[in-house]
Amino acid sequence: MDVTDAGRASGTDRFDYFWQQQGEWVEEPNQRRGGESGVQRLCDDSGQMLYAKRQIGHIYRSLLHPFGRPTVLREYEALHSFEQLGIRVPNIVYCGVERDADRQWRALLVSEALDGFEEIDNWYAGGGRERYGEALHDLLLEDLARNLARMHLGHWQHGCLYSKHIFVKVLGEGAEARAEVALLDLEKCRRRISRQRAAANDMRQLRRHSSWNTADWNKLLYFYQTAFGSAVKGLE
Repeated sequence: MDVTDAGRASGTDRFDYFWQQQGEWVEEPNQRRGGESGVQRLCDDSGQMLYAKRQIGHIYRSLLHPFGRPTVLREYEALHSFEQLGIRVPNIVYCGVERDADRQWRALLVSEALDGFEEIDNWYAGGGRERYGEALHDLLLEDLARNLARMHLGHWQHGCLYSKHIFVKVLGEGAEARAEVALLDLEKCRRRISRQRAAANDMRQLRRHSSWNTADWNKLLYFYQTAFGSAVKGLE
């Protein structure tokens, strides 16, 4: 079943085309959820860098899907929704699932690389904050806060909001410099009835799994609460 069609590999089966592609493992296959899942770096015919999440028997269960469903479908739904909410995420190239001869799920989620973005912890380690100064750093925190607020106002909980899943890109130099933030790894995302509960869970998780000092965290919270509104007060 093709969930989306990128128009590539015309005249061939899209799933087989991408399944047969091989590249460098950036996330070695790990065993969990009754199967395995890993991510490879690929390059398409035009030279565009792609990332392909490949899964075999890697499923989740819910009230709507008690017999199990590939987790890439949940991630695809989150990516599609985040795009509509104005949250920066990788562009989807292809998503598809099928059952093999043993009736086991095989699943693919292929997305474009985030050109120019790097993991935020690597940006800090590489001296990004010192190079661009505190004014740019404030813009970075504000852009992150706005993206997180859009996510939670849309009733989405990331579920794995670690700093390693936050990527940053700086455009321009000097007074014209600005920062853009993107979110990755939406596999554990899920809709929540309560926006406040989604916000509280994610923000507390991010606080535990980030290296910001108290002053930086309070600044991020200020930008976040300004974007979200008074409903999230008390997350300090």
